[in-house]
Amino acid sequence: MVRMPARETASGLRAVARCDDLGVTPYSDADDHLFRPYLGAGHAATLDRIAAWMTEAGMTARVDAAGNIVGRYEGRHPDAPALLIGSHVDSVRDGGRYDGMLGVMLGIETVAWFAERGHRFPFAIEVIGFGDEEGSRFPVSMLTSRAVAGVLGDQDLALADAAGVGLAEALDGFGLELARFADAARHREDVLAYVEAHIEQGPVLEAEGHALGVVSAIAAQYRFRAVVTGVAGHAGTMAMRLRHDALAAAAEMVLAVERIGGAGPEDLVATVGRMEVGPGVPNVVPGAVTFSIDVRAGVGAVRDRAADEIRVALEDIAVRRAVGLDLTLQQDLPATPCDSGLSRLMAEAVRDVTGAEPRVLVSGAGHDAMVMAHLAPVAMLFLRCRGGISHHPAEAVEVDDVQAALEAMTAFVTRFEHTWSDAGTVLTEEER
Repeated sequence: MVRMPARETASGLRAVARCDDLGVTPYSDADDHLFRPYLGAGHAATLDRIAAWMTEAGMTARVDAAGNIVGRYEGRHPDAPALLIGSHVDSVRDGGRYDGMLGVMLGIETVAWFAERGHRFPFAIEVIGFGDEEGSRFPVSMLTSRAVAGVLGDQDLALADAAGVGLAEALDGFGLELARFADAARHREDVLAYVEAHIEQGPVLEAEGHALGVVSAIAAQYRFRAVVTGVAGHAGTMAMRLRHDALAAAAEMVLAVERIGGAGPEDLVATVGRMEVGPGVPNVVPGAVTFSIDVRAGVGAVRDRAADEIRVALEDIAVRRAVGLDLTLQQDLPATPCDSGLSRLMAEAVRDVTGAEPRVLVSGAGHDAMVMAHLAPVAMLFLRCRGGISHHPAEAVEVDDVQAALEAMTAFVTRFEHTWSDAGTVLTEEER
């Protein structure tokens, strides 16, 4: 665990140390690993701690109607629109300490850096910690960023977790009301942009020797549920040539998914991450298999083409092996390009800090930024993580990289300020 710096000042070291502090009970709902689900006891304790840190950094802190923590650093003028910096504070079960949380801590450190220098902007800066990005409690993800972006749509909020606790009851425990959940929505005129710093959750930056990267887009994603239906039978008496083995067919289908995913451009990925076999008995030929298929790419057309190829390949296998196949689309997330102007500012900021041309890459993982893009232009900064490991206790970052990220974030905000006049209007590059 990283020790806190002796001097209380904005730093990457402090950001890492605070993430470590929040990785244990009472900030986790589990005693022996990190699990911080939305609206759980660990979430409540975490919001209290973050609110204190926001206040120390010079912000006012509040919890919005959806359970997000929001800190506001006022601008030179009251009621000025805000530049939002944020990420999520929830975690998957047995997750890592830096996924999401590091972006929130870097937001606080960024504000603290300017507050220590007494610098105010023609806009406010708000740091937001979204309560539910992972969907690790209720059967939806990015619920609270969707509330802030005003894109809940026809989402049914009559949700319940695995223990039967409803969203309404969980909100009530936080002093919040389900009927006012949508009140977390922000007005477009009040938000200038949204910026998110996040660990890469992949190995590219580390493999290529980059501490930081600039995200050009968040990948389009399809998620399918595949059900293969064969004929169950006794493993000792059913002749091989007469079998309709659902698992053998599914295994061939999984290899087809892998082959098609690997035949496309670098940012195309296709994954089977879950499989259930029935009846699941050692001496019975499997009669039914259900598995997931996740297809992602930085460009929607690439994802769509790969998904079509997968569908055709699986249908061919099903026909040849005389098994049934039911393929159902469960999730369709379009590609989210980051704003070109903001990404240029971020690239310039990274260049200022590292002295090198920044690595630009597509995020294969989903982020709150893809939802916030419905509200305002977005930009993302990636930090390398050790081994590309995420959603795992072995998740790790280097303090020097986090310090570089903090410096890039402050450089970005400074450059962003130069694109705005005190009147809040956009300045052209010539005017800058």
